Amino acid sequence: MTTSLGEAGVADRTDATLPELFAAHYRRLLALAVLVSDGSRENAEDLVQEAFARLHGRTLADPEKAVAYLRSTILNLSRSRLRRLRTARKHERSDDAVLPSAEEHALLRVDQREVVDALKTLPVRQRQALVLRYWEDMSEAQVAAAMGLSNGTVKSHTSRGMAALRRALEESR
Repeated sequence: MTTSLGEAGVADRTDATLPELFAAHYRRLLALAVLVSDGSRENAEDLVQEAFARLHGRTLADPEKAVAYLRSTILNLSRSRLRRLRTARKHERSDDAVLPSAEEHALLRVDQREVVDALKTLPVRQRQALVLRYWEDMSEAQVAAAMGLSNGTVKSHTSRGMAALRRALEESR
């Protein structure tokens, strides 16, 4: 990532680095967005694109934290979108279920579908903690920083999420 030091030693991210960042991290961030959102590839793509749009033109004191910024933005956007969807669904009169597209299922191997379906049943914070901790292979401290929570709260969400995930997987068998 190319940076130059501006006034007061603050690093300026040039627009030339955004395409490189996009090329290097888009697929991984898209997978994260699919797992922490409603599971729709289209919505996940929107989340990732919105995160990159928010990064565009921003000045980061530490350019190495750009991916962490994108990851946190995706989590926050996902929570907001899920809240809006829950509210909208409460007011919906139709009981039509939204079925995942064939493309969404093609993204996941057969042995992963069961786990992803079980993940979707978890509360948002538990799902996000598990995905960041085990899918993104982040430490508890990194998960806490990304989610804006304390380490203890992350441990609690992770522990409860694993227990609920275990129960959901046992019930599905």
